[in-house]
Amino acid sequence: MATRSSDTPSKPVPAERPAGRTRASAKGEQTRARLIAAARTLLAGDGSIPFTTRNVAAAGGVTHGMCHYHFQDRTDLILAVVEDIRPEWITPLEEAAGSPGPFAQRAERVIGLLSRPEGADLSRLHSALHWFALNDDRVRASLAGEYRRWRACFVTLYQVLAEERGDGLDARTLGEAAAAAVDGLAAIQSLDEEVDAEAVVRAVVLGLASTGTGR
Repeated sequence: MATRSSDTPSKPVPAERPAGRTRASAKGEQTRARLIAAARTLLAGDGSIPFTTRNVAAAGGVTHGMCHYHFQDRTDLILAVVEDIRPEWITPLEEAAGSPGPFAQRAERVIGLLSRPEGADLSRLHSALHWFALNDDRVRASLAGEYRRWRACFVTLYQVLAEERGDGLDARTLGEAAAAAVDGLAAIQSLDEEVDAEAVVRAVVLGLASTGTGR
């Protein structure tokens, strides 16, 4: 009776990922993060240092060649910054407007969030990004997408009110109006810190809710 050969192939054992590759990947992520941080610093600066890939690399302590390994050009760096600041201004608003609760509760969360003064660095970053958007279509498209996402938070808020009232309230129009007013308030605050942000935001958010518009 024939017996099974001892050298019959067994199930292949998955190869382990080389430790060196993992370390290299982690180092690459660290380098990329340093470059984005340096790009943010330059964009939020006083403009005395031109925003170039070479200057970003120098500020991040990275070689110019390594900068281009991670980012093809300065536009790629700017797009990375746009994405990097999302958790600081869009994500919190999405959570405030989108978390469970009736309109009144969500509105209070939104008002509380928008009443906080925007940090000086973030304010300067937004100004710089708007300037680059005027001259670079890719930056403009990216920033426009972020603002659509930001404005959608207000539409979400008023959609909850529309569902509660059931009277044909135009959530999109109210949301866009609230977003425009709040964005204008941010511009005013950058010039006049004495503006009562909470009172203004409350008047806008609740005032629009009390008047409303039908379809």
